Amino acid sequence: MSVIPRSVALATVLTASIAASAAHAQEVVIATYGGSFAEDTKTCHVAAFEKATGAKATLKLGSSVQFAASLRAMGGKSDFDVAYLDDSLATQLQNEKLLTPIDRSKLTNAADIAPNAWGKDNAFVNFMTAATVIAYNPKLVTTPPTSWADLLDPKYEGKMAIGDITGTSGMHLLLALNRLKGGEIGNQDAGFEAIKPVAKRSVTLYTQADQIVSLFERGEIAIAPWYTDRIGSLADKGVPIAVAYPKEGAVGIRPTIVFPKGAANAELAYKYLDVVLSPEGQKCFAERKYAGPVNTKVKLDDKVAAIVPYGPTYDKLWYPDPEVIAKELPVWTRRWQRQVAR
Repeated sequence: MSVIPRSVALATVLTASIAASAAHAQEVVIATYGGSFAEDTKTCHVAAFEKATGAKATLKLGSSVQFAASLRAMGGKSDFDVAYLDDSLATQLQNEKLLTPIDRSKLTNAADIAPNAWGKDNAFVNFMTAATVIAYNPKLVTTPPTSWADLLDPKYEGKMAIGDITGTSGMHLLLALNRLKGGEIGNQDAGFEAIKPVAKRSVTLYTQADQIVSLFERGEIAIAPWYTDRIGSLADKGVPIAVAYPKEGAVGIRPTIVFPKGAANAELAYKYLDVVLSPEGQKCFAERKYAGPVNTKVKLDDKVAAIVPYGPTYDKLWYPDPEVIAKELPVWTRRWQRQVAR
């Protein structure tokens, strides 16, 4: 039996180790959302990234809450190279020093991104924009609503649905009515007083966005605060539904991309983000997902532009302070259960 010299064996081990490391370096791990979101991400972003780099993008599916919990558990040694999060959780993780700031100089498309898409200290970037707006059935509402105040009209009793505060649209409606009545975000007294009669007139306080799909499909409701992307998708199915942007401004929703601290493949993470922020990546995702683009070079067709935050409707969006939301939402939720929920 021949004996392999120790030096040759060691060289073999080292070569295998280097090869394994190189293989690992050619994979970017992305924590993102499931369902059609993941499929559109693969079509619009992953395919272009893999073609341009020859690297592999592996998607780990879940929710913002799950990803935030994972990053906290990993303690700065993340298994994710890129993570999709809502802006309030991204802000919390930034404060906990679990994110690596984004170096804009490493992105070829950074100069074309809307200034308000960047988080504080470049902790995250808003890669798309959605909004809570007013959805209505144009067959039942012949004069389109123009203000959040229209939802206060008693004529919609039994013809309206609003979200519970446990969902984004319910919380956004509370904030919008509070703002309409002159309240500050840290004091929601005016918002609670305004929303109580609205809740009583509503046929349901929905907890999942899809709960009101059948109500619109059957014509059982005429109006509801809802999300731009859901409205666009439902309209594509032939359901009579339209978007109204309140003159006071719709409430912006800012899904973000972050770089977790301690991620292994920063170089590939930047290349992936560059694809997401490119005009092509933005346009593809906007038109498949009804997602407002943040790249200012993107030109949308009229159909999509009428629904997503874009141009003047994008400029009028307002964003509740995510740090205040993170701090106060548990308090507001308890108050909602006492004063609003039935």
